[in-house]
Amino acid sequence: MYVWMWRHLPGPWFVRLGLTVVLAFLALYLLFEHIFPWVDPKLPFNQVEIEGGAGQ
Repeated sequence: MYVWMWRHLPGPWFVRLGLTVVLAFLALYLLFEHIFPWVDPKLPFNQVEIEGGAGQ
């Protein structure tokens, strides 16, 4: 995937490197700001209940 992306980005290597960094930050931004908050309530890991209280 990375080789395919590197070959299809325009320009010399330093432009490709800059575009790759921008694309990586864009992907991280989209994941942390939109995808993960949307998926979070749907995951069963957040529904943790502890039965019994202190002293039982």
